[in-house]
Amino acid sequence: MDRDTLKVLISAEQIEERVKELAEDISRDYKGKKPFLVGVLKGAVIFLSDLIRNMDIQLEVDFMAVSSYGADTTSSGIVRIQKDLEQSVKGRDVLIVEDIVDTGLTLNYLCENINSQRPNSLRVVTLLDKPDRRKVKFEADYCGFKIPDLFVVGYGLDFNEDYRQLNDICILNL
Repeated sequence: MDRDTLKVLISAEQIEERVKELAEDISRDYKGKKPFLVGVLKGAVIFLSDLIRNMDIQLEVDFMAVSSYGADTTSSGIVRIQKDLEQSVKGRDVLIVEDIVDTGLTLNYLCENINSQRPNSLRVVTLLDKPDRRKVKFEADYCGFKIPDLFVVGYGLDFNEDYRQLNDICILNL
């Protein structure tokens, strides 16, 4: 596929502005605390990096890798943990950092998994939310943009490992 199949949905400038706003909100809400941010690999890496660079509080970071898509454009509904956390979340203020909430199945599963480890608190920040695709009731605590049911790439989001490096979030017409 070439870049001609892409149409910008959210510009790099819009993303930058919204990430700064989210970082301010999170910094305010976690003031005096040291949140433990859990980046969901691989799609959330760029969002997580920009988010923490704009936060003005102490924090820690770890990563989880989960899969529910494979090489397809729709979630299989089966969530597999491919890389688990290296640190305990017991008694900590955990903030999951995700690139996109689609069906809600992956984040629902991650929240149940992390809650079973007895954190002090658990919240979710997502860059994108597709509420029309929801299969389970799920609402992120912080959301960058609500988008329609389109397949998007860029700013960390991929199709079969392509397009992650794009600065904009683009609609991929398959």
